[in-house]
Amino acid sequence: MGEAPDRFGALGGFRPGWVPDRAELLRGLARTAEELRRACARIQGPAWEGGRYEAGWNARQILAHLASIEWTYPRLIDLAREVRAGRGEGKAVTREGIDAYNARQVERRASASVDELLAEFERNRSATIRSVEEVEDELWKVEVRSAAGLEGPLARVFWLTAVEHVRLHTEDLAGRSAG
Repeated sequence: MGEAPDRFGALGGFRPGWVPDRAELLRGLARTAEELRRACARIQGPAWEGGRYEAGWNARQILAHLASIEWTYPRLIDLAREVRAGRGEGKAVTREGIDAYNARQVERRASASVDELLAEFERNRSATIRSVEEVEDELWKVEVRSAAGLEGPLARVFWLTAVEHVRLHTEDLAGRSAG
């Protein structure tokens, strides 16, 4: 996520201690997917290659990042289930560190078209939404830690990673960075 965790501290409308419920999570997931679709529709041709983000990421690379990580959000639910079952500490980890993981995933998608990246995001966002619809209510209170180091009840960490993280990168992609 690079600098994104630092930007989580200044989220508009996100109150300290607030924990979203399932309905709020579903609305947030749907809203940020639509915002991403609209932002992508406004970017034309060579504008996809223009720099927009730390370390020189361009719009296409930001979309590649979002497509590459969307499948990971349901893993947070798995972590909470492991904690509840007494089989884990609820911490997501990467072998090489989050920045190296992200760079590797973006590079793997270097030859993918914008349409392919958006389709990958859409497939994985649908799976993320299904996972939220199916999770047991009591699981949202289980403490977890994301690979980027965000900690708290599953519902809050899920919101920060699957909703706010996508929103912040959509702003980056559109050239309206909040950070």
